[in-house]
Amino acid sequence: MSGRVIAIGDIHGCSVALRSLVDLIAPQSDDTIVTLGDYVDRGPDSRGVIDFLIELPKQCRVVSLYGNHEEMMFEVVVDEKPPYDWLRHGGVDTLDSYGFVGDLRVIPETHREFLSGLADYFQTETHFFVHANYDPNRDLEEQPPELLRWIKLTDVMPTPHRNGLRAIVGHTHHRMGEILDLPHLVCLDTYCYGGFWLTAMDVESGQIWQVDSNGLVREPE
Repeated sequence: MSGRVIAIGDIHGCSVALRSLVDLIAPQSDDTIVTLGDYVDRGPDSRGVIDFLIELPKQCRVVSLYGNHEEMMFEVVVDEKPPYDWLRHGGVDTLDSYGFVGDLRVIPETHREFLSGLADYFQTETHFFVHANYDPNRDLEEQPPELLRWIKLTDVMPTPHRNGLRAIVGHTHHRMGEILDLPHLVCLDTYCYGGFWLTAMDVESGQIWQVDSNGLVREPE
């Protein structure tokens, strides 16, 4: 694979941070950006995040993973299931960003298609990417969806995967906004909506970019 491979942690409606972060990265056409899921809920502009991610492939290759918050949103807006779980976990903020006043048709078809096209995992020759967690003894295509999207590292810390690749994950936010960096696993959920950072990482070089929800850059220490 030519170009850089850059992972972006959980965005949670922080569209200003996302735009600022991508400006810092300045992706080229041969770069690949892997977004690790949880684009919606909690933050102020979930609609703007999805709008931006739909347009981003015009700049570079984009792989967008399926997070648990997208699963909840999909079940409501596409499968027409009851909304109560989603509303308790940030769905109200997402609906507000669409100007929802009682009719889910306010969510554009392009956004429904985006949700339908999300990936469960991605891998390169050196790394694999999932939203939340994994079973180290199962192939990636055989991973249980609940484990991929819901189980936090604080509940189960996986050992190295048998494929020998380093895992890049999100979902388990660090309450002080720091990256979890282990020899076999990196977690990039650095709690942007909670007052800390949206983080991107070039997985080969280790270069880090971070901005806060207002788009202000965190300079390397």
